Amino acid sequence: MSRKVNVGQESEGGITSSYKVDEDVVLKVPYSFFGSIYDEEEEKAVLTAMKQDSLTMGPQVIGFQNEFAKYCGAKHAYAVTNCTTAMHVASQLFGLEPGDEVITTPNTFIATSLVILKEGATPVYADIDPYTYNIDPADVERKITERTKAIYVVHYGGLMVDMDPIMELARKHNLYVLEDCAHAPGAEYKGRKAGTIGDVGCFSFHSLKNMTTLGEGGMITTNRDDFVPGIENLRCMNLKDWENQKDYWIPSHFDVVDWNGKWGNNYRMNEAQAAVGRAQLKKIDYLNQKRKEFSLYLNEGIKDIKGLTPNPDLEGYKNVYHLYTLCVEEEELGASRDEFMRVLYREEGVQGILHYQPTYHFTALKKLGYADNLCPIAEKFFYRRELNLPMHPRHTKEDLDNMIQGIRNAAEKVRK
Repeated sequence: MSRKVNVGQESEGGITSSYKVDEDVVLKVPYSFFGSIYDEEEEKAVLTAMKQDSLTMGPQVIGFQNEFAKYCGAKHAYAVTNCTTAMHVASQLFGLEPGDEVITTPNTFIATSLVILKEGATPVYADIDPYTYNIDPADVERKITERTKAIYVVHYGGLMVDMDPIMELARKHNLYVLEDCAHAPGAEYKGRKAGTIGDVGCFSFHSLKNMTTLGEGGMITTNRDDFVPGIENLRCMNLKDWENQKDYWIPSHFDVVDWNGKWGNNYRMNEAQAAVGRAQLKKIDYLNQKRKEFSLYLNEGIKDIKGLTPNPDLEGYKNVYHLYTLCVEEEELGASRDEFMRVLYREEGVQGILHYQPTYHFTALKKLGYADNLCPIAEKFFYRRELNLPMHPRHTKEDLDNMIQGIRNAAEKVRK
């Protein structure tokens, strides 16, 4: 069954909310920007929250935080507006300042580097593992200098980074570790959930993600008690109760106190989002399981195609399959990734997209002096190997079979 798709639909979100589809393309499997499933539970949750007296940072937020912390096995969880603001709070907690360096991956959304740059620190890019597409701990070690203050890892596509060597390096060099868990709610590494191994975990509930709180939202997790006052202060405009206050209005309703010279912002989550988050959290294992089933079905259907590498799956890791990454090995296929992707899209009606252009290739980063060829494996991955197939828990068997047949047909066509 082919699907009619709105073409050239205008949206302020640009590529964060939709991709343009050419008018002459009929899609069998479009790329969806909704990564979850909503039903009457989410509808009921929103209506319940709307009837409350407090519509922001109230009982729904408190409940969501407590339930998310328990689910992850973290001591603390704090809801925020999105993953970017979660990472910004963490960057301020770490005390990043000009002259500091933070080692991170180029294979991630701009937000991971943006929060480093906002504090005046310098992102230093370590290359990726060619099989997992995650940051390579060996290259992280090579990039450590006396100015390094932290390591920001990203669990790409729902498969966690090899965290033991990362934490070993952090202990050896006294570095902070931030886990960007935007792709990874429920993912595990050696029995430990994402967001509980580093100093801080930062989650996204954007509409694309495995669970979503009405399109935007985020969470900070930590096992460090000493970070709690700072998180509470920085996510809510540095507000604090007055010391020894007996009457709630004397001398006024609140004080404003900086956190180690850092100024916070309004990064608060509202009650409707939190209520939906609580409903989504009850489903997250089911949602992740559907993604796993679909991904393994695709793997089985294309595993024998020479020149194509299916989505990775590792023993000892619990992958939550946020992305399905298909890699084209052009020497074996006999055609380039772009030739293959063009046929898959235009002739077979399967819409793939790309994640992520190496961060240092963006114009703003080039203006800061970043050179090319900093991470050759990541560059080859983005420009010559990878594409992401549509992946969400609402796929039908027809969708999956159309993708498999489309991939097989496209491979055969470009080979000729």
